[in-house]
Amino acid sequence: MKVARFHAPGDIRIEDAPEPVAGPGELKIRVRNCSTCGTDAKIRKHGHHHIVPPRVMGHEIAGEVVDTGARVQVIAAIPCGRCEECRRGRQTICPNQESMGYHYDGGFAEYMTVPAKVLAVNGVNAIPDGVGFAEASVAEPLACVLNGQSLARVGAGDDVVVMGAGPIGCLHVRLARARGAARVFLVDVNAERLAMAAELVRPDAVIDSDPVEQVLKLTGGRGADVVITAAASGAAQEQAVRMAARQGRVSFFGGLPKDDPIIALDSNLVHYRELTIVGANGSSPAHNAEALRLVAEGAVTVSDLITHRLGLEQVLDGIDLVSRGAAIKVTIEP
Repeated sequence: MKVARFHAPGDIRIEDAPEPVAGPGELKIRVRNCSTCGTDAKIRKHGHHHIVPPRVMGHEIAGEVVDTGARVQVIAAIPCGRCEECRRGRQTICPNQESMGYHYDGGFAEYMTVPAKVLAVNGVNAIPDGVGFAEASVAEPLACVLNGQSLARVGAGDDVVVMGAGPIGCLHVRLARARGAARVFLVDVNAERLAMAAELVRPDAVIDSDPVEQVLKLTGGRGADVVITAAASGAAQEQAVRMAARQGRVSFFGGLPKDDPIIALDSNLVHYRELTIVGANGSSPAHNAEALRLVAEGAVTVSDLITHRLGLEQVLDGIDLVSRGAAIKVTIEP
């Protein structure tokens, strides 16, 4: 079979590999779709400390169980299910967390095996009728967005700002609508990508410069109830705090580069405005199941966000599209 395998930064190869054989408690899957994300672009450029090469990449996975033909979606982040955090229901911050495409071979392959520990934490979800494989593969990033918005308590009547108009930002706009937000504003410094995203997700306003000033203007000086930084930008995080309304919630959804993680924070704004700043780290198996339900029920549409469908041999082209911001969602069909 064909796989896309990471060997070193800048060295991802399309290679022949033997079909995997499922061991005890594992599932063998015929991968139908594995979508790409910004993390794949970072791995291509820099590698990742959890990846010991060679490693088959890809973590947004949907396919068919070889033995039964069942249509399934597979989680990316694998909690251990045994530690204190997992026992308390906090699986997204499991200190023993592993990931598909990092610790285990992922979905940029014709076939793959799902480790037994994924099944042990209910990490394989049946794809509902009416949901295609490509849509199901997008349930994983939607699950991460669901985690972020749950922590930030996005709800009815909120004015929500989403900073970053990539695929994650688009999903944030869609989910905020589904959760009852009154208005959603989309911010990006890349005017071309912002226009492409806005055409699809139709925010109430788009902002490509002076975001703090523009958000305050749009909200009559009040600020936004929720600000979500769906970009790896320290400047965006600093701006988010300044544009938040009193008792507003700020989600630092996108992590910062490891070599530049420090921002300037006016703690008096947090103190006097009673702001809440929350992080967001991936998703749990339950978030993935909920994301699939939202897609199946039509509460969050994802099919139109898939702007490119490519074969496995074109995976590098797909990652390049993501890197340049020239696509919303790119899915690979091995």
